[in-house]
Amino acid sequence: MSDFKDLSKNSSPSGTLDGASVVIINYGAGNIKSIQFAFKRLGVDAILSNNPEEILAADKIIFPGVGEASSAMKMLKESGLDKLIPELKQPVLGICLGMQLLCLSTEEGNTKGLGIFQSHVKRFSDDVKVPQMGWNVIKDLKSNLFKGIKENEYMYLVHSYYAEHCQETIAKTDYGINYASALQHENFYGVQFHPEKSGIEGQKVLKNFLAL
Repeated sequence: MSDFKDLSKNSSPSGTLDGASVVIINYGAGNIKSIQFAFKRLGVDAILSNNPEEILAADKIIFPGVGEASSAMKMLKESGLDKLIPELKQPVLGICLGMQLLCLSTEEGNTKGLGIFQSHVKRFSDDVKVPQMGWNVIKDLKSNLFKGIKENEYMYLVHSYYAEHCQETIAKTDYGINYASALQHENFYGVQFHPEKSGIEGQKVLKNFLAL
């Protein structure tokens, strides 16, 4: 649970890390400004956009999400982004609800997801306090997304639903049950935690994503 520090020494004068352009998909679901500020700390001027041309032209895509799954999916469908996102070829990072919407389905609103990750999203049982809110550890790390991050490092989470394990699990967390706190399929990555709120280690995740 570390404080923030400046990790932008390798950023380019143009405001992008190693020349990579970043678009944060703005579809009306999430506190996207906090993600934009996190990239700013890395020296990257990430663009907020729901314009298909800008999204397709970006080198890296952030797919955020905070709120209720069925409402978020409705907004994606209204904008046509539900068709666009699965076709993206550049690295895509889903955060929190964004990761869950990349799964096959979620129990929240009985919502069908975008089907990138072969996982179903379930609600935590009443045996634990819901939502899970605060710091918890991630472990069994398997991706370059976690380069330089130690096992059992703390990240910040706020969620009532979790992704079940599948062959695409790249990080795990315990909260009443052991669940997938990160997933990867080809160019798509997802994290249940909020890297933009997770101090130095969260910034490392974003920096590693930029370097993919």
